[in-house]
Amino acid sequence: MATLPFSAAQSSSVSGFNYRARHSNLFFVRAPRFFNRFKRTNLSVKNIASDQRQELKDPSVNGEASLETLEPDSASIAASIQYHAEFTPLFSPEHFDLPKAFVATAESVRDSLIINWNATYKYYEKMNVKQAYYLSMEYLQGRALLNAIGNLELSGAYADALRKLGHELEDIAGQEPDAALGNGGLGRLASCFLDSLATLNYPAWGYGLRYKYGLFKQLITKDGQEEVAENWLEMGNPWEIVRNDVSYSVKFYGEVISKPDGSKEWIGGENITAVAYDVPIPGYKSKTTINLRLWSTKVAPNEFDLRAYNAGDHAKACAALKNAEKICYILYPGDESTEGKILRLKQQYTLCSASLQDIFAHFERRSGKPVNWENFPDKVAVQMNDTHPTLCIPELIRILIDLKGLSWKESWYITQRTIAYTNHTVLPEALEKWSFDLLQKLLPRHVEIIRMIDEELIHTIIAEYGTEDLDLLQHKLKQMRILDNIELPDSVLELLVKQEESSSVDSIKEVKVSDAETESTDEEQSEEQDTDAKDVVTFDPDPNLPKMVRMANLCVVGGHAVNGVAEIHSEIVKNEVFNEFYKLWPEKFQNKTNGVTPRRWIRFCNPDLSKIITKWTGTDDWVLNTEKLSTLAEFSDNEDLQSEWREAKKRNKIKVADFLKEKTGYIVNPDAMFDVQVKRIHEYKRQLLNIMGIVYRYKKMKEMSSEERKARYVPRVCIFGGKAFATYVQAKRIVKFITDVGTTVNHDADIGDLLKVVFVPDYNVSVAEVLIPGSELSQHISTAGMEASGTSNMKFAMNGCILIGTLDGANVEIRQEVGEDNFFLFGAEAHEIAGLRKERAEGKVGLLYKTTLFFYFPKHSHLISRTSHDI
Repeated sequence: MATLPFSAAQSSSVSGFNYRARHSNLFFVRAPRFFNRFKRTNLSVKNIASDQRQELKDPSVNGEASLETLEPDSASIAASIQYHAEFTPLFSPEHFDLPKAFVATAESVRDSLIINWNATYKYYEKMNVKQAYYLSMEYLQGRALLNAIGNLELSGAYADALRKLGHELEDIAGQEPDAALGNGGLGRLASCFLDSLATLNYPAWGYGLRYKYGLFKQLITKDGQEEVAENWLEMGNPWEIVRNDVSYSVKFYGEVISKPDGSKEWIGGENITAVAYDVPIPGYKSKTTINLRLWSTKVAPNEFDLRAYNAGDHAKACAALKNAEKICYILYPGDESTEGKILRLKQQYTLCSASLQDIFAHFERRSGKPVNWENFPDKVAVQMNDTHPTLCIPELIRILIDLKGLSWKESWYITQRTIAYTNHTVLPEALEKWSFDLLQKLLPRHVEIIRMIDEELIHTIIAEYGTEDLDLLQHKLKQMRILDNIELPDSVLELLVKQEESSSVDSIKEVKVSDAETESTDEEQSEEQDTDAKDVVTFDPDPNLPKMVRMANLCVVGGHAVNGVAEIHSEIVKNEVFNEFYKLWPEKFQNKTNGVTPRRWIRFCNPDLSKIITKWTGTDDWVLNTEKLSTLAEFSDNEDLQSEWREAKKRNKIKVADFLKEKTGYIVNPDAMFDVQVKRIHEYKRQLLNIMGIVYRYKKMKEMSSEERKARYVPRVCIFGGKAFATYVQAKRIVKFITDVGTTVNHDADIGDLLKVVFVPDYNVSVAEVLIPGSELSQHISTAGMEASGTSNMKFAMNGCILIGTLDGANVEIRQEVGEDNFFLFGAEAHEIAGLRKERAEGKVGLLYKTTLFFYFPKHSHLISRTSHDI
């Protein structure tokens, strides 16, 4: 179960459960005790800001609908499925085939979710609880059917009902496409958070965008990776509920005017409409069902140019419509062109503006009249998942000042208490910077507000460090300013001028020297002038450099909390990425190690292992309280447990072998070691290093006789998966290299089953749910200090897979928990990397190698070391 980064003292706490005082809920990694102290119909909320405990009691006491409903049996479920097949059809009525059966089944499940969702939402409204709002550009949800009925504890009933209707639940679930709303760990973490929030009964919502074509669907051809549009919405999405009555206007371009009373108004420009699509998210063994609200974009019908259409200018007629719709076409559109950059900014602002308008509507509705805006941070917590939702900060201020009539001081104070930021990367390209001119053109009012925030920051820096040491001040401003390479505000220049004048007067008063003492030769004067020129400190922009807005700096300045996502990453954030901010505001910075939900990643995707754990621990409470897994240690030497575990692993490996044959055509031996590296393709994740090691292994095998190979090597299947971003040329080259190596190795009759290399196309959550339970060795070998956390390492570990990895991200904490003997350590440590790079730059290549990788082969009981390049 993932932990939350809503960690400032103002954040909500359920049943006294304060995330500030808890550790991450990772499987095997500091798994906390979950205080599930509430009955099915009770939601207990403690608002730390007001320190008042609020009990959300069963509304049935007052004659209202209760969350406690009768559990449906297989007969009533079958009737519900038949009803939806007949009366809410998306297919013709002749047949009840698999696609139609899936949609009818999903709509049947959705009925139960809507009942719980409405009751949960009514609780929130009635009690006016503090609510967390999680804003993320990605949600990598995977399939929803098995997760939903599992959380509702209806898996058996649905399996029986579908069997009566002539289908198997597994076949029905296989018809569901993965929701194409995310790409990697960022999106999967967000989805795990929602599952955790619902299970722990937290009042919370997620906000995102409804991408029509996702990131892309990956095809593997002879030329490597090819991208085509996702088709996940082609047959409709039975889980979503369109809210045509929930829509908000979002503006771009235009101009800002000053009104007679001194207030500002943003007028003109381009207006689009964001429409809400709700996806219910159920908690496990809880009636609490929270909401993921996705925004889709369109324009009003009157924007359609009927005159142009009838005149034959169809492109002009549809221009406004297409311009709005394309905002939600693709996740992360290519941004190498100006148009691509504009589209990305439009996506980010649409998410922020529509979500905040919705949050304001919730707050005002619950507060009643008159609204006390000082209470806003006591009722609202906005968490930004990385820098993509940064525009929340100026947008929140814009709404408070321009639309609600608050002062700058009031708005700035409210914003800083409301917003928090999770940093997910130390890579410079991921710490977003946007062109100042482009942002000013697209969002002119927001740039004005960002200028004000930047000015506020500069005055804070001057108040802390003074103006006496201009070199120090210049360094601080260069590192910390939000506006990069942009002139200082007038108010700051006035301060510096006054300081300079004051220093000159002081110098005249203090310096009393004779003419003789001040005489110097022309040569000495020239040297002094040269020295003075070198010592001049300038704050002027460099005309040769672009003017940029640093979004990560804005995140740190505009919120009350900044968290990293693993202990080592949080230290890097404090000591390197945002060191100057950490010196100024150490109280803002904290760690919240990432986590994953044990429901999806053990309970549902690995039922064989789950049954074994439940049998030997004597309870299934481990699904909520993972500390109970420690009970298994008492039976670690039990031969029956070991035998059951091996049989479960073997069955999962057979599933993987069948899956690989279906998806790639390659036949692999399920008795071979399954060595897996599945993650986004990136140079720092070092799939290239892994495949080079495989090439070396293959080369050594070819140098041996058949008998030597069989004696020396254990059969191994090396499995890769992951997408390279469409414009990331080097990553796509790595994909092609891996597939080319696979083609060569897999068709070599001399090698046979001793070595296979398989690249699984279109890696996603559903693929992971097959591969992870059947894996035996998993590679997490990113260059130390560059992986913020990682979550796939946790998923592999919780399914009984040995990890090989660098001391990077969450690997560090996993190794601490599982023990050094159960973790294969690889490569240099984070503090060594800079030195190694320097040595390589100086030509000392030999020092870059380190023999720290060991593979254990039980068949031969020996260790084989491999020398590998660390950079």
